[in-house]
Amino acid sequence: MPMRPCWAEIRTRALEENFRFLAGLAAPHAELLAIVKANAYGHSLALCAPAVVRAGAKWLGVTSVEEGIVARALCPDARVLIIGGVFPRQASAAIQFQLTPIAWEPWQLDELLAAARAAGTQPGSLAIHLEIDTGMSRQGVSLSDLAEVFARFGPGSPLRLEGVMTHLFAADESGGQLTQEQLARLDEAIGRISAAGLFAEWLNVGASATLVAGQARVIADLAARHGMKAMLRPGLSVYGLIPRFDPRFDPPFGPPADPPSLAEPPSLAAARAALQPVLTWKASVAGVRSVPAGATVGYNATFVATEPMRLALVSAGYGDGLTRSLGNHFELLVRGQRAPLVGRVSMDQTVLDVTEIPGVEAGDEVVLLGAQGSETITAFDHADAAGTIPWEVFTRIAARVPRVAV
Repeated sequence: MPMRPCWAEIRTRALEENFRFLAGLAAPHAELLAIVKANAYGHSLALCAPAVVRAGAKWLGVTSVEEGIVARALCPDARVLIIGGVFPRQASAAIQFQLTPIAWEPWQLDELLAAARAAGTQPGSLAIHLEIDTGMSRQGVSLSDLAEVFARFGPGSPLRLEGVMTHLFAADESGGQLTQEQLARLDEAIGRISAAGLFAEWLNVGASATLVAGQARVIADLAARHGMKAMLRPGLSVYGLIPRFDPRFDPPFGPPADPPSLAEPPSLAAARAALQPVLTWKASVAGVRSVPAGATVGYNATFVATEPMRLALVSAGYGDGLTRSLGNHFELLVRGQRAPLVGRVSMDQTVLDVTEIPGVEAGDEVVLLGAQGSETITAFDHADAAGTIPWEVFTRIAARVPRVAV
């Protein structure tokens, strides 16, 4: 049966090319873990996880054990890192499906220990990545509580400390002072881990901002000081967007320039040129009507026509992820031109002013996010208009919107 015409096209070839480009930025300093959590940032885990593996990704990052089980079925040979950790009674599933959990709470480690022993896991066989809280106060063990977790990795334990990680929460800010402070705390934490007689193979630090700013070498140098290998975990850039940096660009590591530099590093400029958007969100014109001056449009009559107009009804609304607040101050693309949204966005439909666009008719393709002709609407455009960020724009596209590989 034909589907309602509101869908997202996923260019898996672009995704593969993006990952290969990013891997080139990281080489030879660091391995990449491809972030495919939250249904691959709304792009479809089913389409994107196999694509990045085809491009060379050996590691995938997902939010939960549930996502990890799906990723394991899609990519049986990939390492799957559970970034959100395990929740109560999930440890046995993590072991069964050969997932690698991040942990930081003693109870998480205790559940993993119990499940591993129940499964007859050999000593040192269950790899764990320990998250350190270096200043974000979100998840991760604090330096003062580190000693409490060491005993879980003692002799005979089925747990093996394979990786240490942290989240850099201000890597896209100029100056880099906060990032330097975080890395100093991380350095101290690794020193304490070593002093306790433990060793981790991987140092897992830094996302898209760190990578495209050309800082893989900095993470690799920190890892090398402790005999570790570096891993970065790009997310947004895999899908073709680069986090915004302060326009007075300074590297996110090291002292800021005085005065601040206006020049982007070569790696960032190269990324802007090379990375390709992966997702295009489309809908269809359901009908076109003419209305006289004085006609009201949509709920609560927030738009009143000041002259005769032609209006196109579009098969997409806030139930599909088109933010309701965009009504009356955003545009979509039809016939290669920008058409203003008029009236409030409804749950399943929205209305465009196509008075100045000749020939619009039922069945015409409408682009909500992406390119049509010479015009483009980006996730940053949506985010700026809605007062949010591109990550939310992508992940807000509803599950009822089919993702189609093109």
